[in-house]
Amino acid sequence: QVPLVESGGGSVQSGGSLRISCAAAGYDDSTYSMGWFRQAPGTVRQGVAGISSDGSTNYAGSVKGRFTISRDHAKGTLYLQMNNLKPEDTAMYYCAAAQTRLTMNQVLDDVWFHDWGQGTQVTVSS
Repeated sequence: QVPLVESGGGSVQSGGSLRISCAAAGYDDSTYSMGWFRQAPGTVRQGVAGISSDGSTNYAGSVKGRFTISRDHAKGTLYLQMNNLKPEDTAMYYCAAAQTRLTMNQVLDDVWFHDWGQGTQVTVSS
């Protein structure tokens, strides 16, 4: 399987926007659920946004209304559009894949995902 590769991270000021991407060739058919997770130093990995194989999406409460997950099957790419960023969004962001249809709770739970990217750093300054 081709590895997942995240890109697009960087440093922004509070209130700014970023779009991070995950090259997911080989995961672009309708059998895969995909997710974005993040981990800040000293914390546990947290589910941020997920999209099930049927296209249903779910978000962590802390990002709902600010972040949008999407996938482009033609390009084999998963995106996370992040608006109105806050310092507490600072973390390493990872994309992950699961070869199954996941429920809305499962898409935010890392135990259901078997393939992971290397991460991209997002830093938000106040």
